Amino acid sequence: MGRRIGVFGGTFDPVHIGHLRGALEVVELAGLDELRLVPCARPPHRETPNSSAEDRLAMVRLAVADLSPLMVDARELERERPSYTVETLESLRSELAEDDQLFLLLGWDAFCGLPGWHRWQELLELCHILVLQRPDTGSEVPEALRNLLAARSASNVRAISGRAGQIAFVWQMPLEISATQIRRFLASGRTVRFLVPDSVLAYINAHGLYRASN
Repeated sequence: MGRRIGVFGGTFDPVHIGHLRGALEVVELAGLDELRLVPCARPPHRETPNSSAEDRLAMVRLAVADLSPLMVDARELERERPSYTVETLESLRSELAEDDQLFLLLGWDAFCGLPGWHRWQELLELCHILVLQRPDTGSEVPEALRNLLAARSASNVRAISGRAGQIAFVWQMPLEISATQIRRFLASGRTVRFLVPDSVLAYINAHGLYRASN
């Protein structure tokens, strides 16, 4: 049996408790051997991050320092152009054993937006997709994805076999925490204690990140 490796991408601007709690839930529910947090430098579908790639990478590394099996993968920050998930998965695949499984973690909104992604139809040739869906999520699946879901859905995430090709939903405890709100709190001088790890808060304070003068 190969390893089960999760891939969780994002700007992590900054990384917060919601990211980490959700990641640990997926590790447990899906039986992952490791979960890689992949900070992106220039996400093609989002605005430019507020803090630098170096700061965001440092914060994620601090956040997962004592949270095995979470780890940081910095390969997207080494690119000189926008980060495309399919290319990240291809790069990872080239380093793994043939029977290792890759699991791409996507939030509900990101999953619904897949038809707009670069080479999105190739993703399931490289990985399985785990859709992170909270109990209060009730919107409809886009028509462009309905046939795909009908053909590729797996009801038991731990029973998923093969190196790639299936989609499963992972239900999560709702935590209404967002990086946007954390940045607003910091800009207005409010505390974000217990919304981010203490090590991340210390880094933010030491480097003056997200303050109104930035």
